[in-house]
Amino acid sequence: MRDSFLGKRIRGGGYAIKGAWLLLRHEASIQVQFGIAIIVTISGIYFEITKTEWLFQFTAIGMVMAAEGLNSAIEALADFVHPDLHSKIGHIKDVAAGGVFFAALIAVIIGGFIYLPYIF
Repeated sequence: MRDSFLGKRIRGGGYAIKGAWLLLRHEASIQVQFGIAIIVTISGIYFEITKTEWLFQFTAIGMVMAAEGLNSAIEALADFVHPDLHSKIGHIKDVAAGGVFFAALIAVIIGGFIYLPYIF
């Protein structure tokens, strides 16, 4: 079972859960994003948003959390490969952070489309 297709998938899922736990435990940026996700989820319950709005909201949350996780991994890898300051490593980190910025910006826009009509 351990080396079967299903066994490998189950083991891989365990690694993914471990990685998510490590992110939540050690990465401040993920902790902030997770807090925001809780707040907007509570807001969705409070405002009784539609099923479609829930889909967009959870997609945005997932997009930002995934981008933050990948950014953290890229930064850790860059620091491991070249621990000293280096312009190319700095560029790589900046580009990865830029990806998070785009994801977060789109999430804020989605949040605006969902919540502004309920607020005003």
